[in-house]
Amino acid sequence: MLWLFYAIFDDDSTLLITINSFTFFMETGYLSVYLIYATKKDRMFTAKLILFFNVFGFGMICILTLFLTHGRKRVDVLGWICMIFALCVFVAPLAIMRKVIKTKSVEFMPFSLSFFLTLSAVMWFFYGFLKKDLYVTIPNTLGFLFGIIQMVLYLIYRDTKKVSVKEPKICEFYEHIVDVAKLSATEITTVVVPQPNNNGNHVEDQKVKKENKQSMDVPNKV
Repeated sequence: MLWLFYAIFDDDSTLLITINSFTFFMETGYLSVYLIYATKKDRMFTAKLILFFNVFGFGMICILTLFLTHGRKRVDVLGWICMIFALCVFVAPLAIMRKVIKTKSVEFMPFSLSFFLTLSAVMWFFYGFLKKDLYVTIPNTLGFLFGIIQMVLYLIYRDTKKVSVKEPKICEFYEHIVDVAKLSATEITTVVVPQPNNNGNHVEDQKVKKENKQSMDVPNKV
């Protein structure tokens, strides 16, 4: 949005208008998909950022530059603002690079993204250099450097294997419960000894058989 606004007032910026128009619609699609599938907490946080930067922030920039600046001065002010935000875009991957070094894993930093980021920065650098547009040249110089660093990190940590923790399977857990139940039934059978009562009937023997039968039913219930 900022580069589009900048290109409107700059001379001969057809490429900036076409490319950033396409990017505007693509990024709008990305945000829409994110807002649909994100959790409620993340959705609210992202909505606040969009309102703060894309609505309030961009609106204030448009109003101030339209009413307070004129001619080439307006282009220069918008150029500095665009350059600051472009630098923020290229500095943002520092958090991912830190995570790659800390975890020794490139899971969160795909090589294709780093490669095309670097290639894009190189192309826009030459565009700004040949057009003598410092607001395009300077941030893409930094983008080229960060892109190279990201690809070097990917080559260093791409073969690093993460230690996986084996989780117990459900069937093994079920077999363990059945074995415990069988063991309990065996203990009841060996420990309890039937004793005759005064009437000569083996009441305890009947009690043991009843308990033994209930214990043997445990695996089926499990």
